[in-house]
Amino acid sequence: MYRINRILAAAILVALIAAPAFAQAKNYPSKTIECYAPSGAGGGWDLTIRTVSKTLTDTKLVNVAMPVENKSGGGGAVFLTALQSMKGKDNVLTVYSPPLLLINLNGTTPFSYKNTTPLARLITDYGAFVVRKDSKYTSIAQVIEELRKSTTSVKIGGNSAAGSMDHIQFLVVAKAAGVGNLKAIQFISFQDNAGAAQLLGGHIDLLSTGLGDVRGLVESGDLRVLASTAPSRPEYGVGKDVPTVREQGIPADFSNWRGIFGPPEMPAYAVTFWRDALGKMVKTPEWKKACENNGWVQSYADQPDFVKFLEAQNALSKDILVELGMAKK
Repeated sequence: MYRINRILAAAILVALIAAPAFAQAKNYPSKTIECYAPSGAGGGWDLTIRTVSKTLTDTKLVNVAMPVENKSGGGGAVFLTALQSMKGKDNVLTVYSPPLLLINLNGTTPFSYKNTTPLARLITDYGAFVVRKDSKYTSIAQVIEELRKSTTSVKIGGNSAAGSMDHIQFLVVAKAAGVGNLKAIQFISFQDNAGAAQLLGGHIDLLSTGLGDVRGLVESGDLRVLASTAPSRPEYGVGKDVPTVREQGIPADFSNWRGIFGPPEMPAYAVTFWRDALGKMVKTPEWKKACENNGWVQSYADQPDFVKFLEAQNALSKDILVELGMAKK
């Protein structure tokens, strides 16, 4: 009898402990979802997370508010540090891309993708090298030729930190084109996403960025795209009219994937919800239209495949940084 009572008591205790969690999972989400762009307004991360938020709420896949807040600094490292204090929260979402890997591998931060909860990869964008409409440069080959003569002759700008994506994608192309002394190339970081404004103001000669990030200024004619880092021209968006670096004789490409992440140790019920919601979102006409408008290539991967992808990309990114002499010791 005593043993039966103990078993019953234990069962009741387990039920009492599980009840709140079950109720929480059943009613999820029931409060505002905090969405963060780990950058300034107007860049690729900002545009992606705002588009995700709008699409999920417009299509009623999510019935609570999803406001977006910008937390810039360190090429995404500042918010990645802040994300660690949100461990276990169920109402936080953010967006990252290759810099999530690069800022760890180059020593900017001790944290990596392993200190997040990856949920889904959504899209692939490609790098773009843009100049003012009145620039003397009309091709990426001309820029490379000038750098071969004098490595410090061209001021390159980007909206990511030095040693992160905008910087690395240009160095990958320069290296493939035979430019030596890559460390001497002038790279100026504008982490408030002011790169386009700095280019228009004549403070830099070329902006290394994402195709989707400068779509408006390219379509208005204020900026010209010299080349993209796509392996081939996409079927729609700005990129379809832009020559790739490969078309210009440089054997290089660089993909800018973007995905959605939760904080470390995000509860299982929240992970399940977001995997399902994002999987449904990418099939909606609203999302497909947003991708076409922004020149994004859909490359959805659910959590298991996304994690495998991150592991492979981390190894590849490490090899690139080691080759460029920019990996942490």
